[in-house]
Amino acid sequence: MKSITFQPIGIIHTSFNEKTNTPIQPSSAKGYKGVVEVFPEYVDGLKDIEGFSHLILIYHFHLSTDYKLQVKPFLDEKARGVFATRAPKRPNGIGMSIVKLVKVEGSKLHVANIDALDGTPLLDIKPYVPQFNNARNVKIGWLTGKKNVMKTKRADDRFS
Repeated sequence: MKSITFQPIGIIHTSFNEKTNTPIQPSSAKGYKGVVEVFPEYVDGLKDIEGFSHLILIYHFHLSTDYKLQVKPFLDEKARGVFATRAPKRPNGIGMSIVKLVKVEGSKLHVANIDALDGTPLLDIKPYVPQFNNARNVKIGWLTGKKNVMKTKRADDRFS
C-alpha cells in the first residue's frame, strides 16, 4: 500500500505547553480555551461554520515520535491494546477532539473545552452533528466504571 501524506490546514493554540498535566480528553478540559488558526489558503472552507455550536478537530500528535501496540492508558494501570485506547502513541499519530465553538474571527476559531497541546498541527475540521453520531447500546469496555475519574484526570509522563 502507498504511504499517505497529510498537510496541516492550520495550527491549534492552547495554554498547554507540555504533555504532563494536559487534560486527557475534552470532557476533562471544561473551561479551557484555545484558538484554532486556519491557514489563509483554507479560510474559504470556514464559510457557514459559525452556525455550529461544536466542531470535531482532527489533528496530528506531533510530539509523539514512536508507538507501542500495548500501552497503559491514563485511566488504567493494566496494559491495553492501543486500538482499545485513545493514547497518543499510535502507529498513525492522529487525534480528535470535539470542542465548543465560541466565535469566529476571520481565520481564527475561538474554542472551549480543548485538550490539545499548543502548536498541534490541524489536519481537518468537521461540524459535530449529534444525529450523525447517534450510536445506541454503546459498550465502553475496560472504561466501564471510570467515566467520573476522567473529568479530573490529567496527563502524566507515561507518553513522554
